[in-house]
Amino acid sequence: METITPDPRRWWALAALVASMLTLGFDLTILNVALPTMAADLDAGTGAQQWMADAYVVVFAALMLPAGLLGDRFGRRRMLIAGLAVFLAGSLVGALAGDVNAVIAARALMGVGGALVTPLALSVLPTLFAPDERTKAVGIVSAASALGLPLGPIIGGWLLNHFWWGSVFLVNVPMAAIGIAACVLLLPETLPHSQLRSSGGTPIPSSPRVDALSTALTVTGLGALVYAIIEAPTRGWGDPLVLGMLAASVVLIAALVLRERRVRHPMLDMTLLTHRGFLFNTIAATLVNFILSGLLFVLPPFLQAVLGHDALGTGVRLLPMMGGLLVASRLAPKVVTRFGARATVSAGLVVLAFAGLLGSRTTVDSGYGFVALWLSLTGFGFGLSLIPAMNGGLSALPRDRAGSGSGLLMTMRQVGGAIGIALLGSLLAGTFRDRLDVTGLPAQAADTAGESVVAAHQIAQRTGSADLLASANSAYVHGMGVVLLVCGIAALVAALLAAAFLPATPRPPETPTDPDMAAEETHA
Repeated sequence: METITPDPRRWWALAALVASMLTLGFDLTILNVALPTMAADLDAGTGAQQWMADAYVVVFAALMLPAGLLGDRFGRRRMLIAGLAVFLAGSLVGALAGDVNAVIAARALMGVGGALVTPLALSVLPTLFAPDERTKAVGIVSAASALGLPLGPIIGGWLLNHFWWGSVFLVNVPMAAIGIAACVLLLPETLPHSQLRSSGGTPIPSSPRVDALSTALTVTGLGALVYAIIEAPTRGWGDPLVLGMLAASVVLIAALVLRERRVRHPMLDMTLLTHRGFLFNTIAATLVNFILSGLLFVLPPFLQAVLGHDALGTGVRLLPMMGGLLVASRLAPKVVTRFGARATVSAGLVVLAFAGLLGSRTTVDSGYGFVALWLSLTGFGFGLSLIPAMNGGLSALPRDRAGSGSGLLMTMRQVGGAIGIALLGSLLAGTFRDRLDVTGLPAQAADTAGESVVAAHQIAQRTGSADLLASANSAYVHGMGVVLLVCGIAALVAALLAAAFLPATPRPPETPTDPDMAAEETHA
């Protein structure tokens, strides 16, 4: 079995990865807090807001597989720096955007950068750290992402109170620049050993290639699926365009799977899914992301529009969830050591399920104290389940497929996030529209009010209708309750799957170099 020689710069290198992940975590929650303000200034309904959030996530998810392969072939440090540079450029475009379409385009460009950064930051860890240090390293990187989450709403809220909404994009520029400098100065280049031995770092023929057709199938298949889910509440599930997009997504994703099964060196390596530890840890992480992404989408409008807090106040009131996440990130490695990864992931998902079910009982008159309680439990359950699931998935990867394997893991996670925003956001939009009382309003005003709680508040202020204002708040809280109930049920299902199928003590498989060893592993 191959041993890892500790790199003397590994902890400094981890600091570079922390700077990179902090940048992405920072951006995610800034946008969630800014969406209600942007919706008012750009006249964006719920569908447009979903696309502003999902444009990043869809591109992010679709490109992480080729991004992981680029890192495996040409160097993870090099691709990390390139990803941060693209993210910086997208942030500049977003800061200068003047309409919804420009914001969506900027978010898509930022998604390209994020796709290069995230899987490669994770894929470096198995190369730099031996198994006894890897859990701690994963916990630190996860904590860095978590640290960016509470900083985002607070700093973003302060910016929105003092500057225009484009400042939430502009603040990413110095953050990305710091991440680039940290990678250049602190992070050693990491490649599979066979490539390091090749002359000049030239990619070896057996290394999986970035397949343009497979990448196109991934992007268009996911894009069609998310488009159909977002448009369905407005157009109806029986609308020809929605049905056509759903059918197209099935065909495109099926074509992707068939193509990848036939090529000699696939970009989407299905054999990785035969490792039980990788498969079920990936499923658990995907379901956790589904729940959290949907929650972070529906919560800021509740805090801002329904409870009446400004952007900064909204950011501060998200802190209980981030606090629970940070506590869990410290405790998770110790709990795994004591009780095992399977028990820890299952327990975290049960806590997450309880938080969702408790949150579904929120009413307009509940008060923030009750909200803070289930937010804390949500963050704790998220951290307790996700960190060991991510570490278990990474530990199950052969070292020379760390980039592509972590890309697949992160792709599944982000697909879960994209579908979470699209599906739960659409559920919220449909429930809100059905419950909103627009009696007495002109047809055009009624349609506008039904687009979002922010739009309903604007119509209520123009018409001086206290009844519409009360109805909008009640309808939104009811819709949020339905979303949280679905999240709780999804977390409970995930907990049962984790308890039943996660391996008790996953071991990282080594990629065999001897043909006889490879045959034995295939036979097993």
